Amino acid sequence: MMSVRAAESADIAPLAQLWYDAWQDAHAQIVPAELARHRTLENFRQRLEAGLPRVRVTGPVGAPSGFCVVKGDELDQIFVARSARGQGVAAALIDDAEARIVAAGFDTGWLACAIGNARAARFYEKRGWRRAGNMVARLEIPTGVFDLEVWRYEKALRVCGKIEQTD
Repeated sequence: MMSVRAAESADIAPLAQLWYDAWQDAHAQIVPAELARHRTLENFRQRLEAGLPRVRVTGPVGAPSGFCVVKGDELDQIFVARSARGQGVAAALIDDAEARIVAAGFDTGWLACAIGNARAARFYEKRGWRRAGNMVARLEIPTGVFDLEVWRYEKALRVCGKIEQTD
């Protein structure tokens, strides 16, 4: 089983690059240009610094292979380096995120997936997440907030006091 750990300050620069590269792969062609122009390497670095206590990673300090961020009952971010795809990194990260959501006292988790991100949608569905419909995500950008329609996914993580298991 792949280990997931808390991110450290030495992870910020490589995580920012990982996030920027993976975001470009998955989102640059499917989101409005106005949002894409705000998703710079520096923006990702600043967001990681601000949320460091909520960031969990795989890989050695200073060379992470993937990360996730949980905010309350939301799996807010999950990204894996292109070189680490298909190696169980995303599965380890989502398992960790689900456990953190349950530990925070929530029975159901949710996440937002960019409309058109079919690779991510297939992964979430394989892991037991179900598309609940569309919603408007209010995304922070340096000039304020950007409203983006996204797919909302949900997963029951605790049923009758027991943690739901996914294959």
